[in-house]
Amino acid sequence: MLVKEEKAMAVSEESGDPRGTIPLLKPHFVLVHGIGGGAWCWYKIRCLMENSGYKVSCIDLKSAGIDHSHADSLLSFHDYNQPLMDFLSALPEKEQVILVGHSAGGLSVTEACHKFAKKIRLAVYVAATMLKLGFCTDEDLKHGVPDLSEFGDVYELGFGLGEDKPPTSALVKKEFQRKIIYPLSPHEDSTLACMLLRPGPIEALRSARFVEDGEVEKVPRMYIRTSHDHVMKAEQQEAMIKRWPPLSVCELDSDHSPFFSTPFLLFGLLVKAATLHFGCNFSNPAS
Repeated sequence: MLVKEEKAMAVSEESGDPRGTIPLLKPHFVLVHGIGGGAWCWYKIRCLMENSGYKVSCIDLKSAGIDHSHADSLLSFHDYNQPLMDFLSALPEKEQVILVGHSAGGLSVTEACHKFAKKIRLAVYVAATMLKLGFCTDEDLKHGVPDLSEFGDVYELGFGLGEDKPPTSALVKKEFQRKIIYPLSPHEDSTLACMLLRPGPIEALRSARFVEDGEVEKVPRMYIRTSHDHVMKAEQQEAMIKRWPPLSVCELDSDHSPFFSTPFLLFGLLVKAATLHFGCNFSNPAS
């Protein structure tokens, strides 16, 4: 169930749009997965959106989904996130999208906001790492990196730089995946995820750092908290929200994967956000 929404987004048809003319066409959603996931994570949300007439693009980052890269070969965040950068770069100059990131996909969203602010109408963080400059301090690591130590030895690690070096990739072991990531999700979805999850390039993610340029603040942000999250703990989500307050905060009675456990409610929040930021008239203009 939807628990609550805080601080309504103040954009209306009457007040006008501070970022330019409000388009009449339904907005374009771009969905970015978290570590180990892929475009496949969004299949329920994509189906709901496309059936409602929205344009949807789901991105596979490097080493994820059907991308052929290996996580242990990725040592920089720039390389890992290049598919999203290429996608946004190729958009028509005046096209704007709603960019949605889940979990570690929040880092991808933030880099995009730094580099393509004019092309992003709204950035939505779903149980996601939301750090303005990435991992620059110990505080950033505390708030933005999941701590699963309470569950024991849960990771399968890869050592692409050698056994005597820090791990370059990680994957939650299959026997822990449902308990930690998908406890409230349908069993068929957690089963599908166990078949498709791939090691994530943790060395590349650790290197995510962004230069302050003022552009990132031009993009409105929304945070969707997940109240039964074992990965991105409630206190971590709250700390990131307080440090870098978004325009609005909503909360779902969900595990870490609301695209599986509460897809209709997540879809509803995203559509509401689109309504507020793209205007209330979503009908196509007359031909």
